[in-house]
Amino acid sequence: MNVLVTGGGGFLGLAVCRRLAARGGTVHTLHRRPHPELVPLGVTQHLADVRDPRAVRAAVDGCEAVVHCAAKAGAYGAYRDFREVNVDGTRNVLDACADGGARLVHVSSPSVVHDGRDLEGVDESVPYATRFPAAYPRTKAMAERLVLAGPVPAVALRPHLVWGPGDPHFLPRFVANRHRLWLLGRADKTIDTVYVDNAADACVLALDRLRPGSPLCGRAYFITQGEPCGFGVWVNALLKAAGVPPVRRRLPAGPVRVAAGVLERLAGARDGWEPPLTRFLVEQASTAHWFDISAARRDLGYRPRVSMAEGLARLTAHLSEAP
Repeated sequence: MNVLVTGGGGFLGLAVCRRLAARGGTVHTLHRRPHPELVPLGVTQHLADVRDPRAVRAAVDGCEAVVHCAAKAGAYGAYRDFREVNVDGTRNVLDACADGGARLVHVSSPSVVHDGRDLEGVDESVPYATRFPAAYPRTKAMAERLVLAGPVPAVALRPHLVWGPGDPHFLPRFVANRHRLWLLGRADKTIDTVYVDNAADACVLALDRLRPGSPLCGRAYFITQGEPCGFGVWVNALLKAAGVPPVRRRLPAGPVRVAAGVLERLAGARDGWEPPLTRFLVEQASTAHWFDISAARRDLGYRPRVSMAEGLARLTAHLSEAP
């Protein structure tokens, strides 16, 4: 299969490229700067911005399918910046797929349905949120709706809190802020996460099963470990893998949420300053968000190959070998 992976040099995108290359596929990537780790995989790198429709069309040309991982992520930032990448960039990918006859696996996020309340064991019938605390989930919801209503065979995957070796998001921030980390609420809320290789497996499974008229077309799927755990349990497991003492201090969620709102308003008045705490982060740390993945098991044949315990063992080994 001739496949383009947008954001192929990113955390999940690179894992997808490794999966595809390992089975002998022809892999192309689209991202803004060269990634040396893709060279041994034999990947053809297209250096361009997903916001450039001509460049996207050129990268998609000749490909049978696209895995769209490229996105602007973050807990804070200007709406316009997120919209240009997550919505306009996705529209460029969708239009290029329509022109070239390619099918599309779109990487979305469970945050598109998170409205600030507990989500406990919900499936894909839960509606999109009607309010969003940040531009990231808002624009990801817009992008997912665009893809699922689009003119090409497409499926949206919603991997949740992707972690593992090479994670550039969660673990580095937890470690860097370990002296300022607090758990919220009297007790842990239950959450889902997914190990990066399991999320990559889901992308490849979707590629293999996505055809015109298949049950996957126009549908979204939650992708997780299938092992819900407490938020603090997950944070401390990652910290333990890094050799960092656990977080035990707790604060009530309500006052912290108010403080986050104040910090965001201050940031709005100070150009270029990103608040250390946001309402989006508070919601993620103080509410339950775990999901029923029966549909992914049924329609994609998805089975998390790497358990939480095995993933943590791999992460620990990776970090112990890092320079």
